Formats: sequence, structure tokens, C-alpha cells
Amino acid sequence: MSEYNAPLRDMRFVLDELGFLERVRQLPGQEDLGLDLAEAILAEAGRFAEGVLSPLNSVGDRQGARWNEGEVRTAEGWRDAYEQFVASGWNALSCDPQFGGQGLPRLVSALVEEMWNAANVSFGLCPMLTRGAIEAIELRGSDHLKQTYLPQMISGHWTGTMNLTEPQAGSDLAAVRSRAEPAGDGTYRVHGQKIFITYGEHDLTENIVHLVLARVPGAPEGVKGISLFVVPKFLVQPDGSLGARNDVRCVSLEHKLGIHGSPTAVLAFGDNEGAVGWLVGEENRGLEYMFIMMNAARYSVGIEGVGLAERAYQRAVGYARERIQGTEAGTGSRDKVAIIRHPDVRRMLLSMKSRGEAMRALACEVATAMDCAERGADGEQRRQEQAFVDLMIPVVKAWCTENAVDIASLGVQIHGGMGFIEETGAAQHLRDARITTIYEGTTGIQAGDLIGRKIARDGGQAIARLVERMRDVELSLLLADSPELAAIASRLGEAIGALQQAVEHIVVNFDGQMRQVSVGAVPFLELLGLVAGGWQLARSALVAQRQLAAGSSEIGFYQAKLHTARFYAEHLLPRTGSLAHALVHGGDSPLAMADEQF
Repeated sequence: MSEYNAPLRDMRFVLDELGFLERVRQLPGQEDLGLDLAEAILAEAGRFAEGVLSPLNSVGDRQGARWNEGEVRTAEGWRDAYEQFVASGWNALSCDPQFGGQGLPRLVSALVEEMWNAANVSFGLCPMLTRGAIEAIELRGSDHLKQTYLPQMISGHWTGTMNLTEPQAGSDLAAVRSRAEPAGDGTYRVHGQKIFITYGEHDLTENIVHLVLARVPGAPEGVKGISLFVVPKFLVQPDGSLGARNDVRCVSLEHKLGIHGSPTAVLAFGDNEGAVGWLVGEENRGLEYMFIMMNAARYSVGIEGVGLAERAYQRAVGYARERIQGTEAGTGSRDKVAIIRHPDVRRMLLSMKSRGEAMRALACEVATAMDCAERGADGEQRRQEQAFVDLMIPVVKAWCTENAVDIASLGVQIHGGMGFIEETGAAQHLRDARITTIYEGTTGIQAGDLIGRKIARDGGQAIARLVERMRDVELSLLLADSPELAAIASRLGEAIGALQQAVEHIVVNFDGQMRQVSVGAVPFLELLGLVAGGWQLARSALVAQRQLAAGSSEIGFYQAKLHTARFYAEHLLPRTGSLAHALVHGGDSPLAMADEQF
């Protein structure tokens, strides 16, 4: 079974040659972040991912996390790996230096995060959720909460969780029933049950900091009556040491399709006197605060998709190089060849490769905008960068994860019957990827948010600015005087036109025909993802063409960039026309069916 190899050359291409690192270096406080430092961080992360996390991936899948009387043991080697992770400072990479973080930009941490997820997504889920909890406390927690919890969480010595879902309250958080009763000493007593809590109980750290949605007495019904609380597994003494066990316990672990190494807990709060909790921010604004965590998590889940897609591709291409099967079509030779020589296998591999590279570049585009929105000196520019981030978070989350599932499925297909056998490892990537389109908001939820809040509500202004940037790249392709780039420009131009047609339909019809337009929400999200990915690969093709014209010694690398971009333009961008048609003309048929006709 092959192990993961960090794609450092492509990461350097994205950072440096697509210009993302230079944009971040222009921000206040980031002037010293040079390419050498960024590459050194990525190289060290790659060694950790390859040497420590990747070998544990199949171990975690086989052994899983094990529950015994409320305690949870992670798989063999997990604790040692986590101790190394913390000792190396990886948990603090992009966190606030005020509380022990390293303050690096999201652009760099996103690529590091990709490596954790590619090597061992079950492991990567733990620090991902902790970072989301850190952000919520940083932005809305009191000074007491910040001083008490952030240093230990940022270092990784304590982990964090996000407690939203209840048996009757999945995506509909208005149905949350957990309650929090004031105790008179500034604390609350939390009672209720939460399900699907990733790393809700484990043996990696001595304390777990739960961020919990609950209702206070007299709270309004629905989402406006939800508050957010910090509920630690162990209470923290004034001197920072750990005191008594809080009234929260793990009653079971879920048995899942994939991500077996990650414990998914059912937590009971307040079975006895009540779990002690501290309010984050103000009462009844918990959902607003929780969305801080959710937006961070949604982006990070998209990065999971990027990492899983890369890992599935690596395993598939490695197998295709080694598996000897059949003769090569059209050659007349009777010699057996590796399956990488078969046309359809090549098509599948390029579909995997092109989407993976498009996803990585697009995720870095959004990460760069996150950094600019947070750190930029110009207020109007920060506002526009944030509008772009808000627009694209649903796309990164949903398009990248849907691609990851399909890419992992293609990986099984390339392995043939061996892909259906667990020992090859291809099936695990598919099983692990399948959850990514569901948690932190399903693809349908992301798509509804995209067309409603991010496009219809602002009249399409944010996406219009994005289209302008895409058209600039199309023009650059046409001006490059290259037949290959002109071919890419033609397909990209048509795809942008399909996107504009779809956006106009949403803006004009959403208010009056919300249900019909919503039928096409997921096709539209896929359409935007495809065009945005094509935009990034077109930028890559421009860089590659310039490097080849300048006589670069890396001929193979840059030729592959051109071939990959052209494949994407010819095989994937044409799908945008049918997706736009489905949105514009396909809204009535699903709604015309009576419920009993399904």
C-alpha cells in the first residue's frame, strides 16, 4: 500500500507563481514572510504528514476509536502522534500571538491543513475543530474566557469541540432543546444531549473545551433564542490547574461509514447537578457566534476535500503505473502494458488531477482573500475581500467535497476489482470523503445559502466583480498569441457566459419564484465551482506558457500544467452550459410531482 507524498512543487507554484504569497506579503505585519520561510514550513509539514500521520491512516481505519464506560481510547499510535504534533507547534500556526500563536496567514496554514487531511483526515479533524472553537472565543469571549482557555487550546494541550446537533435538531437549529439555567455566580448549568460531536471524548489531551448551544429561561422560540456556552470537560481552577470533572459524559460513539479513527460522540450534559458553563458574548446570540466556528469549519472541510482528492489521485496514479493489464489500443502490439497507457484510464486520471489542482488554487485564492479581509489597511478593500470570501465559502466547502467523493470513486474505478478490496486503501478514501459533503451543512444547504444570501440579496454585485476578474484572464489568454491558450480562452469564455446567464436568472427571479430557483441551487453551485476552477487553471496555463517561452528547465512540469488546463477546459467546462440550462429551465418539474408520486 502506497503512502502519501506531499505535493510541495505544486504548492510552491500556487504560492509563488500564481502570486498569492506576494499579495499576502503586502499586508501589514506580513512583510517578512518570504518564499523561503513558507517553503520551509511546508517542507517540514510534509515530512510530518508523510512520516507520522500517513502510516497511521489505515491503523485508525482498522482499529477505530473505542468506547468503554464513558472513556474513549484512540487508535494505536494516535496519542504519540498528537504529542509530536503539539510539540512541533503545528496547532498554533495561524493563531493569535497574544495567546501563544505564530500569527501566520491563512494562506500558508491552509496548505499545511491540506497535508494533514491528505495524510490522515481522521487525525486532522481534531485540530480543525479546536481552531474553530479558538476563533469563537477570540472574537466573542470575555477576557476571563480568553485568558483561561486560549493559551492551552492554541498550544494544543486542550482541544475544542462544536456542539450543535441534537437528535431532533440536525440542520434545523431552531429545534435545539438543550437548556442553560443561571446559577447565580456568573455561571450556568447546562442540561441536554448532543450528537455527532467530533472528538467529543478522547484520550489525546487532559481537557476538552465544548462550545455548546443551549437556551436560557425565557428565551425566544427559534434561532433567536439560542445562546453559546463554554463547557469544559474538567473545571479550571483560578491558578490554571484542572479541578473536578464537569457534569458531561460520553454515552456512546457512533458507528460510521468512514473516518473511523475520529471519535464521533454522543454527549450528555447535566445528568446530575448540571454541567457548569460560561456564556460566550450575550444571551440569545449564540447562533450568530456559532457561525464564526461554522464558517471556519466550512472552509476547513473544503480543504479536507482538497486533501482527500490529492490522496486518492496519488494512490490511483501509482497503481496505474504498476498494474500491467491488456495491450495498448491502436498500436498493433501484443505486449501487455501498464493501465496508465489505456485512453479511458488517462481520461479518469486527468479528471482527477485537473480538478485537484483547480481546487487547491481556488482554496488558496479564498485563503488569500481571508488574509486581506482581516489584515488589509484599506477599509473598502477589506469589505470587498470579505464579500468575495462570503461568496466563495459555500463553493469551497461544497464543490471541493463533492469533487473529493467523485475523485475518490474514480480512484476505486481505476483500481478495478482491487479497488473494492480494503487492503489496497482506495476504498477508505471514498468512505472517508463521503461525510465531507454532509457535515457543517450539506451541499444543498451551502447551495441555498449561495443563491439566496450571497447572490440574490446583494443583487449579484459580489459575483459581478468576480466575473470581471475572470474576463480579465480570458482576455490575457487571447492576447498571448498561443493556439493552446486560445482554445482554453474559448471554453472559459463560454463557461463565464453560462455563469452570467445563471446569475441573471437568480437575481431577477429569486424573490418571486424562490422554490423554482432553489431547485437549481446545487447545479448553480457546481457551475460556479467549475468556472472558478477553470479560471484558476487558466491562470496556471498563462504562467506555464511564459515559463516555457523563457526556456525554463522544468519543461515537464510546465507542459503538464498546460495539458491539465486544456483537459479541464475541453472536458469539464462544457458541462456549465447544461448546468445553466437546468437552473434556468428546470425549476418546475420537481415541484409538479405530488408527494405520493415519488
